[in-house]
Amino acid sequence: MAHALAVHGLEKRYGPVQALKGVDLAVEEGELVGLLGPNGAGKSTLVKIAVGLVRATRGRAEIVGARAGSGAARAELGYLAELFRFPGWYTADEVLALHQRLARSDGGQAERTRLLELVALADAGNRRVEGMSKGMQQRLGIAQALVGSPRMLVLDEPTSALDPAGRRVVRVLLEELRDRGVSVLLNSHLLSEIELVCDRVTILRAGEVVTAGSPADLSRARGVELETDEGTRTIPGATREDAPRLVAEAVAAGRQVYGVRVLTSTLEDTYLEAVGDEVS
Repeated sequence: MAHALAVHGLEKRYGPVQALKGVDLAVEEGELVGLLGPNGAGKSTLVKIAVGLVRATRGRAEIVGARAGSGAARAELGYLAELFRFPGWYTADEVLALHQRLARSDGGQAERTRLLELVALADAGNRRVEGMSKGMQQRLGIAQALVGSPRMLVLDEPTSALDPAGRRVVRVLLEELRDRGVSVLLNSHLLSEIELVCDRVTILRAGEVVTAGSPADLSRARGVELETDEGTRTIPGATREDAPRLVAEAVAAGRQVYGVRVLTSTLEDTYLEAVGDEVS
């Protein structure tokens, strides 16, 4: 079975600048993959190649087995650009109707109603874009990306301008889409959001993949913190498997144990180790 998104040996050169240097990446069906990296890492170039806006210098990108940019690939792809803009005088329903025509979707009013309900805008079909909050516009943007029931969704910074409540709404929506079998590539600089929602993470630096794996795989043990009647101390190098022994030893030594916590590195720690001092 073809991957929802498959990138093989992808290279892109802009004159003397090589933006991508042989990138490999895959998104499986129903998988949510986060794409991280500092400015200039090649994230936007990879996304633009995947959605067919830019041609690769070498290598290939495929959407459900079809060459990126082809008609077959576009039929399976939904895309929300970072700096998207909808006409302010359009209503939410009119925005979706426009994108139905662009995507040649014959879903009609039933599809528009279903998508507005999915993104929690069921009562906003007749509201103009200019009267919507930023969070509502972001959710409408995700709805337009879902016109035509694509199997692969590419989202470029969908929560960057939202407050914590708005980010949570979008995060829950992304989880629901994954549960429905929609695959998502999420390009974001918000590490906490990626860590919470993504199944796997790929980190780019200077056009190359430097780290990839699940958030759990990318975390490492940093020791065990033990709280007793003598205070709190950290045992460096200890792991989850060492915790019962450490508690037993403390009790045997006459200590009262109030708590034990396994310390692990965060995605932020992994990211900073991978990209060094580069600023996003």
